[in-house]
Amino acid sequence: MCGRFACVTAPEALQRLFETTTDRRTFPPRWNIAPSQDIAVVRFNPENGQRALDLLRWGLIPHWAKDPGIAAKLINARAETLLEKPSFRQAFQRRRCLIPADHFYEWAPGAKPRQPYLIKPSAGGLFSFAGLWENWRAADGTWLRTVTIITTTANAAMAAVHDRMPVIIPPGFWPLWLGEAPAAPADLAALLQPPPAEAITLVAVGPAVNSVAREGPEVAVALA
Repeated sequence: MCGRFACVTAPEALQRLFETTTDRRTFPPRWNIAPSQDIAVVRFNPENGQRALDLLRWGLIPHWAKDPGIAAKLINARAETLLEKPSFRQAFQRRRCLIPADHFYEWAPGAKPRQPYLIKPSAGGLFSFAGLWENWRAADGTWLRTVTIITTTANAAMAAVHDRMPVIIPPGFWPLWLGEAPAAPADLAALLQPPPAEAITLVAVGPAVNSVAREGPEVAVALA
């Protein structure tokens, strides 16, 4: 699964990188983003043919859900069953997105306290996680836009820490994933694979990452 990640790149830099046109959203660097919080999401708007950078709530609420509490169970979506699960099927077909991340965190199994690891791109830059988003209307008529991160089997580098990892969409495939170009189900499924082991680097980090309240650069300091 993916339960914590960081997005510390400035919104202006994200807008340039993803070539979005939305400039009304601002947000501070986040070193330890947790489910239920608002996160930066890149979406394609077919009506105007442009990409937008917006803030959506992490934890998917399907449009048909009666109870928004379902979001806590849908922070991740397994790549292998996207077309089987009612919670994700329609979003996979129509509402795919990208989620910028400077790095993400995972905890190694074993003795407690468990050792947290920071996982970052080996070549530098950002990850672009594959995501799905939804519109959900509350009983009072207000709308909430929510998002989930798609996960896949871990590559060889990640497997020592966890058996799952986020799906990462390479820049050359952003148009296909976002729906800017027609995509057959097989084309999309081909993107839902783990990256090569050499594409990611794992770094042991301090326990500060365990606390949402203690956000800051200290979580990125390598201990080993």
